[in-house]
Amino acid sequence: MMLVATFFGVGLLRPAPGTWGSLAALPVAYAVLSFGGFWLLVNLTFFVFMSGWIAARELTAGQEDHDPSFIVIDEVVGQWIALFPVGYGAMMMSVDLLALYPGWIAAFLLFRLFDIWKPWIIGAADARGDALGLMLDDVIAGIFTALGVIGFAALFHLVLM
Repeated sequence: MMLVATFFGVGLLRPAPGTWGSLAALPVAYAVLSFGGFWLLVNLTFFVFMSGWIAARELTAGQEDHDPSFIVIDEVVGQWIALFPVGYGAMMMSVDLLALYPGWIAAFLLFRLFDIWKPWIIGAADARGDALGLMLDDVIAGIFTALGVIGFAALFHLVLM
């Protein structure tokens, strides 16, 4: 359980384990997208969400802290969701994943912003105080980020036209 929750030990890095978890998610997402494409990343994200939820539930059962900093599997899931527009865009345009590097940067920075700031329903999910809330706040932050990445891509397109 600890291996899953810490994303193979990344959650034990200091300072800012959540940022390390998000950063570690990037090369893994790149490898998954390169090997199996967008749909593999989507399916793996769902699988990792379920595994992370189970691991978080086991590790936080009976604990006062519902979201210990060493659990970063939620950041991995959220970061992968944030990268969905990049993976989908690369697939649809048949371009190299790194050609969309502004999307990778925007996905990382926006996700960290939403994950730390926790506006609106992101904070409400976190306030549940349970393992599902621990996972859902990052899922929602990832969705917000994905929408932001799409917005930035549209803006970038308009500027270049």
